[in-house]
Amino acid sequence: MFVRTIDDITDTDADIKTDNWRSKRIVLAKDKLGFSVHETTLYAGTVNDFWYANHIEAVFITQGEGEVEDKATGEVHQLKPGSIYVLNNADKHQVRPRTEMKTVCVFNPPVTGREVHDENGVYPLVVEED
Repeated sequence: MFVRTIDDITDTDADIKTDNWRSKRIVLAKDKLGFSVHETTLYAGTVNDFWYANHIEAVFITQGEGEVEDKATGEVHQLKPGSIYVLNNADKHQVRPRTEMKTVCVFNPPVTGREVHDENGVYPLVVEED
């Protein structure tokens, strides 16, 4: 067992900041649990294109409101606290927060924390070395 807090992550190399969002990577591949967990804050009024071609991601909204669009179908889903969306088919999607949104994200396979979105919004598959 281990216990980790957001304060343990804040302003470390596991706290990734961009103009559109901030992701605090709480559990990473190095923890050898088979998944990673992040607290991600998406900033109000931003447009965020993502495509996790190499990962399954579940996103649970804990605060704020917005919408997610499935780029393949054009279907738009409204998001609010208590909503979850799961990207289980390498779904290209766009997230548009109306207010600041806080989310808890779970990735499988786990991310290492070194991934950077490429020009298509994809995380490369980075494997943690033993």
